[in-house]
Amino acid sequence: MRNHDCPTVRFFKARVYKEKETQMTQTKKEKVRNLIIAAMLTALGILIPMMMPVKLIIGPASFTLAAHVPVMAAMFFSPLMTAFVALGTTLGFMISIPVPTIWLRALMHLPVMTVGAYVLKKHPEFVHQKVKIQIFNFILGIFHAGLETLVVYAFYSLGFANIEQGALLNFLLLIALGGLVHSMIDFNLAFGLGNVLSKAFPIDIFDKAKNLVNKKKVKAEI
Repeated sequence: MRNHDCPTVRFFKARVYKEKETQMTQTKKEKVRNLIIAAMLTALGILIPMMMPVKLIIGPASFTLAAHVPVMAAMFFSPLMTAFVALGTTLGFMISIPVPTIWLRALMHLPVMTVGAYVLKKHPEFVHQKVKIQIFNFILGIFHAGLETLVVYAFYSLGFANIEQGALLNFLLLIALGGLVHSMIDFNLAFGLGNVLSKAFPIDIFDKAKNLVNKKKVKAEI
């Protein structure tokens, strides 16, 4: 004897199926959207070092305005996108600036920015807290500049190129201090850009932060 579902059961089954189908469609759209955004940020990461007129190159020290903006903007989406764009940005420096130490410094964006993206993923509320986001910016800048300084020191210490000890110390100091300031400026540019764009279309970290704020408001009202 066949078991026929009553109209109410069939209605709920159809509704559940439709909801699942909608979720799958939204997930696919988000993946495509993120892929497109990652490609655009990677393209910017390649073009900015090549075309940005505001650029200072002193030996292994290179400071290109907004060079970090694409990879830092990716931090507000996901760690995976950040890693993807970091590799693309490194490619941009390899194409535009024929200095191996600069390539290595650019490659350091991969671990630093990816870890930074994980921190933002765990603490999206930072984007609505002016003091905490700048503390995060400062700490990120220290690790960013510190790792770049370390890789330049290792490059010369291992004998890949020769440089006088005094000149090396000056370069390391320039990379450390200049890199910290450069990193913090570019992060604020990326943060400001993300904040503006989040009002026009979804950006993961900003959306999560809004949801947290809304939940707190609901709890406060209860």
